[in-house]
Amino acid sequence: MLGTLQCVVLDCHYPAALARFYAVLLGGEVDRPDPRWSLDEGWSTLHTPGGLVLAFQRVEDFHPPQWPDPLHPQQLHLDVEVVDLAAAEREVTAHGAAFLRREGGWVIYADPAGHPFCLLPAHQRS
Repeated sequence: MLGTLQCVVLDCHYPAALARFYAVLLGGEVDRPDPRWSLDEGWSTLHTPGGLVLAFQRVEDFHPPQWPDPLHPQQLHLDVEVVDLAAAEREVTAHGAAFLRREGGWVIYADPAGHPFCLLPAHQRS
């Protein structure tokens, strides 16, 4: 092993707003003090209950992915297992997610900054 994953960083226009969106989806604490980085208007974090840290950094000239358009690739996405798919869809939509499509058992949304993520029922594994 060469290192330890510190966090997953997503580029966006509004870091704090996107951190709050993912807190609704995954739970956790937005902008918890952490000696590994400083928090400001250009950087926000979400410490999830499972220990993963998502970070959000402001990019002034951010161009969101337009999945599945290969000219604007997704670059990465998150698969989120949920107990109640219908309830999760209502909640993420209420907080600014945009429905993209259904594919197999997955439901694909874009977060408010345009990053695709998949909701999948708890019984299904990706």
